[in-house]
Amino acid sequence: MYIYEVYKNILTFYISCFVFPLEWLLYFSDFSFCKKTNRNEYCKTVTRFFSSLFFIPILGRHEVQSWTTATKQSLCLLWQKVKVQLMLSMSFLIAVFWYCRRLYSFLAQLLKRWSNYLQRKLTRNLSVLTEVDLLGYSAREWKGETKQAKHMREAYEELFWSCHIKYVRQVRRDNYCVLRAVLFQIFSQGIPFPSWMKERDILKLPEKLLYSQGCNWIQQYSFGPERYTGPNAFGKLRKCMETLKTNWAEISATKDHEERGNMCNALFSDESKEHKLYEAIKFIMLYEVVEAYEQIKNREEPMHNLFSLLLARDSSSDPLSFMMNHLNSIGDSICLDQVELFLLGYLLEVKIRVYRLHRFNTEEFQVNYPDEYRREWNEISLLTEDDRYYHIPLFRT
Repeated sequence: MYIYEVYKNILTFYISCFVFPLEWLLYFSDFSFCKKTNRNEYCKTVTRFFSSLFFIPILGRHEVQSWTTATKQSLCLLWQKVKVQLMLSMSFLIAVFWYCRRLYSFLAQLLKRWSNYLQRKLTRNLSVLTEVDLLGYSAREWKGETKQAKHMREAYEELFWSCHIKYVRQVRRDNYCVLRAVLFQIFSQGIPFPSWMKERDILKLPEKLLYSQGCNWIQQYSFGPERYTGPNAFGKLRKCMETLKTNWAEISATKDHEERGNMCNALFSDESKEHKLYEAIKFIMLYEVVEAYEQIKNREEPMHNLFSLLLARDSSSDPLSFMMNHLNSIGDSICLDQVELFLLGYLLEVKIRVYRLHRFNTEEFQVNYPDEYRREWNEISLLTEDDRYYHIPLFRT
């Protein structure tokens, strides 16, 4: 009824502004029709005019005599005609609004779940996690009041206050751990190839070892968990060397630190490529041991005294025993030991500084691999709690 009254008032105002001037105009016009018609006929004409204007038919046989009655009837008929359509339109708009709101809510939840899934998958696949606060990590890992827990927390506090190590990046704890920690830092810092690697094509090292030096036993080489490959070893080694050379060259050539970090995260999230890198490093270690062994065999001085130390062990008295007893198990059941860590730093021409937390308050708390290094070598740092698994410390001043 309220809507009806509003429409009635509006239409009454319209008629008062339009009909009366029209009546005056018809009354004083010169047309014969207007002169012959009286007021009743004029009202009929106006009624028909407004009925046709609003598409409202004249109901009943009796003509409306007054313009106010005609207006009231026209409004009633108009409201009856549009009421159903208006209600249907409003219902449709409400339904559309409700559907769009539900659809938006559903898409928002789906996008959130998909984003969380991708984040969890990336975090799970990333073998080097993002940095975390050093003391916070220490408090989580070494709870309780045991002697060992207190000792480790004190060691972490020493790193924080004296060595300015404020953060740590956790490295996946497997038997490639130390190789992963070293290579990740070399790549993320943009350290270039070592000098000897620039002079030689490392892609030809497997071929040279197999054909030039007659090391047919290379077919017994094991690729981490893959214990035996047989004749396919040569081809797989070449692919590993290609992966190392290509990725190292591409990442070291990237000058932007953030972009280089993203490339490292992508590379160390791909387990297949990652393992190829480590196997390539293992093979380079084997190749250098073979060359050092040939020099000693020919009564020449080896390139470095660490080779004499390595070959003096009963388990690695020659390159074959070194491969069978040490290298083949790296990535599968054992990690690099201390002597092999010396060899790793020497080959890559980096000074590896290791903070050995279980040796806190001793002279072996900080150790360099190798202990003899050149001034121009780059430095990377590791921290370990047991000489088996390693993490990456981050310095902040």
